[in-house]
Amino acid sequence: MPDLPDRASESCELIIIGAGFTGLTAALTAAQTGAKVVVVDAGIPGRGASSRNGGMCGPHARVAFEAMEKSFGRDVASQIFLEMPKAYEFTRNLIDANNIECGFRQTGRIQLAATKRHFEDFKRLAKVLEREAGYKADIIERAELGAHIRSDHYVGGLYYADHGGLNPCQFHDGLMAACLRAGVEIVQNCPVWAVNRKAEGFEVRVASGLVRADAVILATNGYTRAPFRWHQRRIFALPSFIIATEPLDKDLLAHLAPGGRMMVETYSKHSYYRISPDGSRILFGGRAGMVPYGPDFAAKRLKRTMTDIWPELDGVRLSHSWRGYTGFSHEQTPHVGCHDGVHFAMGYSGSGVAMAPYLGMKAAYRALGDPRGETAYSKTKLTTRAYHPGGPPLFLAAGELWYRQVVDRLEARESRRDRTD
Repeated sequence: MPDLPDRASESCELIIIGAGFTGLTAALTAAQTGAKVVVVDAGIPGRGASSRNGGMCGPHARVAFEAMEKSFGRDVASQIFLEMPKAYEFTRNLIDANNIECGFRQTGRIQLAATKRHFEDFKRLAKVLEREAGYKADIIERAELGAHIRSDHYVGGLYYADHGGLNPCQFHDGLMAACLRAGVEIVQNCPVWAVNRKAEGFEVRVASGLVRADAVILATNGYTRAPFRWHQRRIFALPSFIIATEPLDKDLLAHLAPGGRMMVETYSKHSYYRISPDGSRILFGGRAGMVPYGPDFAAKRLKRTMTDIWPELDGVRLSHSWRGYTGFSHEQTPHVGCHDGVHFAMGYSGSGVAMAPYLGMKAAYRALGDPRGETAYSKTKLTTRAYHPGGPPLFLAAGELWYRQVVDRLEARESRRDRTD
């Protein structure tokens, strides 16, 4: 990574707070229109969730169409389902247009049903995707799962061909290099202390001084902190943990994951896993906990879950364990908006690899008053909850206890029953 300054220029047309996928793509978009852009990051760019994720990239909704319809209305839900594939297409084109070497491959993605009830949900979802977006997802019966994964842990699957995988750190570094080539100023170790709206624009107080800007974009997602209390009350940071195995025999990898897919399960642990971009090991992520456990403790929990799926990995050593903070909205749907004149895109809820660059682009156009910023995601909303007044999401500790003591056990019992029928 190139050396970056820790002092920002005193003026610009657009200042962007946060140098992850959202902020960098917003910056690149704005710079390509000729705008002078400054990006400030509280730490080292890319050290957040943009590089600490599983690198799964594709168009998918985290929640069912019916839940989205209940939250936003049928018209908005339909528009979102139509727009979702555009995020994947945009991100793929972004990689190609900027010659970003990040190991991208269109691998396909399979969602794996833990129970018969979940599998019936897949069948309904496949019909909704076809009806609302003309998008084809294939139902995979249990007898056919072996073409995708060798495990008796699931009762069926839903396969999306339009899905890929990449190395997220390399993707982030490639985006940053593209921004620097376009003349974007990226400033590290430069937290924001205050944003004040003025008649002629904004005064943004950062660690290095005062920056005057015509427009501001907030692109902090799961790392949103003071002074952005309005956003803090609507986004909560949920830790996502990942482990990597030691390098494995290629024949073993081909046996475990013959399709080379991105794999996600419906258990409430939300485990997701794949062969690493370099083809040498398994990357395995999920809910080791809803609170920020240390890497050793989280690794033990994740490995136990991994070996339940693949007993062949019981004796395999782990080489890495890490975590990043995903930004969740209470509706588990992202939003692009503007509050007190500050534009923002956040709330990706675990789907940020494709969605964050796409909505970063939309936020940039909206901040510049460009009609290309139109998106159905501006018609969603971020809501609050009484149990989350802002700051650290303390309610997650109660959620951790509930899921581990009640939900996980009931789900495991249901799954065992369904798999032995």
